[in-house]
Amino acid sequence: MIEILALLPFYIISIWTYFHPREGLLLGQKWKYEEEPSFSEEVLWFTRFASVIVMFFTTIILVGTLLNSQYVIIVTIGLFLYIIYSILKFRRRVLDEE
Repeated sequence: MIEILALLPFYIISIWTYFHPREGLLLGQKWKYEEEPSFSEEVLWFTRFASVIVMFFTTIILVGTLLNSQYVIIVTIGLFLYIIYSILKFRRRVLDEE
């Protein structure tokens, strides 16, 4: 139970950052800028990608503490498949732009 309460803020911030990457990038840093900075699509994509990775890692930690190690292996394989898929998708998009 305490693991869920400890990891809940990571889930909330990750989900919020996934849907609002511009605000997530400025979280706690907005006071540094007079105007709102503009971010490239690559930075926004990477922010979303990083938030999904954080969600996967918190899930791995939760599953590892609450359930068997078999489920940890399944979630870890899912994480690696997501990373490979996302990187290949991003690479294809970058190569298509050139």
